[in-house]
Amino acid sequence: MHTPSLFILVSAVLSTVTASPAARWSQCNSLKPAAKASDPHWMQTIKRQGISAYNASPSTYKVYRNVKDYGAKGDGKTDDTAAINKAISDGGRCGQGCASSTTSTAIVFFPAGKYRVSGALLAYYYTQLIGDAKHPPTLIADPSFSGSAVIDADPYNSDGSNWYINQNSFYRSVRHITIDLTQAPSTASGIHWQVSQATSLVDVVVNMSQDNATQQQGLYMENGSGGFMSDLTFVGGKVGLNVGNQQFTVRNLNVKNTQTAVQMNWNWGWTFQGFNFQNVTTGFQVGQGSGTEVLLDGTLKNVKTFVNTTAPAGTAFTGSVLIDNVKFNNVTIGLVDETGVTKLTGGTKTVRQWAEGRKYYDSVTTPTKVQGPINAPAKPQALLDSSGRIFQRGRTDYANYAASQFASVKSAGAKGDGVTDDTKAIQAFIKKNAGCKILYFDAGTYVVTDTIDIPSGSIVVGEAWSTVIGDGAKFADQTRPRPVIRVGKPGEKAGAEISDMVFSARGGSAGAIIIEWNAADKPGQKATAAMWDVHIRIGGFAGSNIQVNNCLIHTDHDVKTCTGAFLGLHITEKATAYLEGTWVWTADHDMEDPALRQIDVYTGRGILSESKNGPIWLIGTASEHASLVQYSFYNSKNVYAGLIQTETAYYQPKPPVPEPFKPSTVYHDPTFKNSTSGWGLHIASSQDVFVYGAGHYSFFQDYSTDCLATVGCQPYIVKVTSNSQDVYIYGLSTVGTTYMLNVDDKPIISETDNPTGFQQ
Repeated sequence: MHTPSLFILVSAVLSTVTASPAARWSQCNSLKPAAKASDPHWMQTIKRQGISAYNASPSTYKVYRNVKDYGAKGDGKTDDTAAINKAISDGGRCGQGCASSTTSTAIVFFPAGKYRVSGALLAYYYTQLIGDAKHPPTLIADPSFSGSAVIDADPYNSDGSNWYINQNSFYRSVRHITIDLTQAPSTASGIHWQVSQATSLVDVVVNMSQDNATQQQGLYMENGSGGFMSDLTFVGGKVGLNVGNQQFTVRNLNVKNTQTAVQMNWNWGWTFQGFNFQNVTTGFQVGQGSGTEVLLDGTLKNVKTFVNTTAPAGTAFTGSVLIDNVKFNNVTIGLVDETGVTKLTGGTKTVRQWAEGRKYYDSVTTPTKVQGPINAPAKPQALLDSSGRIFQRGRTDYANYAASQFASVKSAGAKGDGVTDDTKAIQAFIKKNAGCKILYFDAGTYVVTDTIDIPSGSIVVGEAWSTVIGDGAKFADQTRPRPVIRVGKPGEKAGAEISDMVFSARGGSAGAIIIEWNAADKPGQKATAAMWDVHIRIGGFAGSNIQVNNCLIHTDHDVKTCTGAFLGLHITEKATAYLEGTWVWTADHDMEDPALRQIDVYTGRGILSESKNGPIWLIGTASEHASLVQYSFYNSKNVYAGLIQTETAYYQPKPPVPEPFKPSTVYHDPTFKNSTSGWGLHIASSQDVFVYGAGHYSFFQDYSTDCLATVGCQPYIVKVTSNSQDVYIYGLSTVGTTYMLNVDDKPIISETDNPTGFQQ
């Protein structure tokens, strides 16, 4: 058998949609958009019944807030800063002095209009700022504007610290909003976005001054552990994105008339999928603290320098770059190295694949240094659009649907109060409405004691991460795994769409498969079986029954009580899947604890794909802290994954892998030779797997970071079996593991050979 093809890039780091009817469930015509152009967005008129189930005052706490209800005018003249910040903060929410919390979720909605602001809008924890997708509102920064940014997700305190710990700044979203800085001071910024996982920016435009002396920047972040953003446009300014973060995925980035499109100050790995730069002086200015830049499917027009890695005198660029399928049109220089020498020429052409880094192929343990063109593999058509780019489908908020086309689960009798067993109410609701209406889960926590079936062809929409959580005996037995949520039936090809939801299981659920994904694309329509901003969260939050009171680390607690799931996400043999921003998180700390103390939470596996023919797109996803494996591709074909990120369970090797679970041949668990820790990535019996950016991290042994000093937190973290073929991994970064990659049980890539690819 052909052994896997692997390209490893190493780096240095300091420490309008139509839903098919679900005929088996209901009898109705195809669900099609019915809103008139003059109709208000459904978010303004739908009946609001959502609650925050574990809030101190759930009956009075407001999840949904329309900024005009708080006095904002949106007339382009009135200073709306105070009114908008009141809408965000109302109800004793998690702001300054609060480390994190899931009990005060909020949607802050902006109707169409022009909202003038003179100071920062402070985006609290667990907040979604959403504009009218039919008529996106504009936030106009006043000439008197003073603040770090128009939208600030992590404000600074007077002592220089931030409100939130950047690596724990989860659950934020900004969508369908335009920011206008053209009247603002020359130092103004659009967004301060220092965030981590389960965060998204979608359909955001920042218009800036086009004066040559401007210092304006569209977005900046100093730190964090992200994250996903898409469909962004930056016009004018000095810098579009001025960023530093462990890892991020950016899809469909548009920058025009800007001095520098992306200033990359530091990272461990970023993937840019689909970008368009026009009239830009520098595309990517890559700093010396940067790891890997994966630049995929781009178009450039009138760009002086695409990638600049020029370093200060006496230093060397130790990161790596992959340029894949980028079209040049009047580009002066493609890439200039740290000494100022052009290594990739410009012109008008297509760069099929060019790389700077270290290359490993098959089972050869010695790397080849590359700085130039490389042989690009032919990507399977199943993963591509008609132009040969990796297929992408932007998230929709169903703006062309009328409010009457949404059916509310609460109106159907479900409570969502975190106490009531809502199983029968939810299933009856789905049976009546699937395929006929959009299934709307009002904000709340819905307890279920048996599998919830979501039929193929359904559209499910949550309200600020509505939560469905499994509980009870049917999910308790790891020898008889059972899904909490089952999407579609094997072999059905009618699609399914889910957005803005969290799925989980309570403590004692060793047999819970949180999501079993059987849905497949409609014939001839790619990415119609899809999820956007849907997360699997196990333990560490109110209502999970796995918190500091019963699962605190290094205490004599019951292991069974602290066990949350058998498997996070199972993509089955006949399924296809398009996922954006999904985070499968087994908690390492209690999000409700003011001190964010660590807890023991046990999950068997993160993500398992057995999709025999695909296609599978995993865009900006992460899977963390499962016992055996975070990502497992078994007998899978036609897979695109970028960027993927993992962390090994902090408690290992106490207990060692696979405890407290037993290996399963049914679920194709990997083997463990001379290792007491789980795999970050496992690829077996698979074909045509393309990983564009991968960060696999092991920080702890029994919650101690001492192992980082000796690069010995675990011996191995990525494994590919030799019965796989056409496997390509671009931009592999690791932390705390002696070997970066194994083929079968043979170590191939050693950290000692790649110190600049080892993120310390």
